[in-house]
Amino acid sequence: MILAMTSLPNDWFTDEEFWIATYPFMFPDTAFAAAAEDAAKVMALSGCAGGALLDLGCGPGRFVVPFAQAGFAVTGVDRTPFLLDKARAYAAAQQVSVEFVREDMRAFVRPGAFDIAINLFTTFGYFADPKDNAKVLDNVFASLMPGGVFVLDTMGKEVLARVFAPTGAQTLDNGDALFQRRAVTRDWSLSESAWTLVQGERARTFHVRHWLYSGQEMRRMMLDAGFTRVDLYGNLDGEPYDVEARRLVAVARKR
Repeated sequence: MILAMTSLPNDWFTDEEFWIATYPFMFPDTAFAAAAEDAAKVMALSGCAGGALLDLGCGPGRFVVPFAQAGFAVTGVDRTPFLLDKARAYAAAQQVSVEFVREDMRAFVRPGAFDIAINLFTTFGYFADPKDNAKVLDNVFASLMPGGVFVLDTMGKEVLARVFAPTGAQTLDNGDALFQRRAVTRDWSLSESAWTLVQGERARTFHVRHWLYSGQEMRRMMLDAGFTRVDLYGNLDGEPYDVEARRLVAVARKR
């Protein structure tokens, strides 16, 4: 069992060293290659083929580039300088124009500015106070134009219950290894894990935590934020959110 939630730093995600150290494992070249196909799926699922797009928690820019290439006016928001530098470099290399904003998603709001907002790759539920996670949804709702749509992709509670493994490991070609010890705590409310990175004779451990939501919990939160319709899917292909679901994809629409 890993450390209890109360022993973990509230803002683990603010540790830039975590993102630097784990970047090769989280964002391999194959993840960037797959993003273009996923962007097309988001467009099909949302019914939005153009306009102003907000990528909230854009990380190293995997999705901002294909959306910009598709003709969207893209704004990428992230709080981590290292990841934003990666995103800027990627956009420049692909010769696309993207607005990047360094901001915490609890604070970023631009009323009525976007046709579509996306939050992908389990970039939701990080904050110690669950009210802050709800605040993020409030901010997205306020930032969308009337008729706007929000696409959120995360690991649903039901999906994790089916595939949960208490340990995991990844190894890079250079020999670096990442070991994970995982636990579900607070009556299936939280995912907590210890990520141990081994590089040669050096080992470092980072603690990661995020809230878990079922499909119905996510729908209720989105409706409470003001969205009038929320559809749930089991992946970006639009398959049902059922026992075969691989992800929890929520598509929320603003009247």
